[in-house]
Amino acid sequence: MANLRETSGQATVELVALLPLLALLVLGAWQAVVVGQSWWLAGIAARAAARAQEVGGDPGRAARRALPRGARDRLVVSRRAGGELTLRLAVPAVVGGLRLGSATARIGERLGGN
Repeated sequence: MANLRETSGQATVELVALLPLLALLVLGAWQAVVVGQSWWLAGIAARAAARAQEVGGDPGRAARRALPRGARDRLVVSRRAGGELTLRLAVPAVVGGLRLGSATARIGERLGGN
C-alpha cells in the first residue's frame, strides 16, 4: 500500500505541467490560421483593386471595401510608376496586439496592351 501512496496524484501533476505547453500549441495553431487568413484577404483585396483599376475606378477604395471591417485599417495601398500597385495587409498577433509582418500582393499594369 505504501507504494500506491507515493504515486498518487502523479497524473494530476503531469497534466498541470503540460497545460502551458498545450496552451502554446493552441496559440501557435491559431496564429497560423490568422497568417493564412491575412494572405487570403490580401489576395481578395488585390483582385478587387485590379478590377477597379481596369475599369478606371479607385483601386485603393475597392480593395478596402472588399475586406471585412476589422481588416480595412490594416491595409496599406501604394502606387508605383507605371501603374503598379502594392497592397500590404498587416498580420496581427493573436496575443499582445503586435503586428507580425504583412501579407503583400502586387498588381501590375494591364497585360492586354490594347
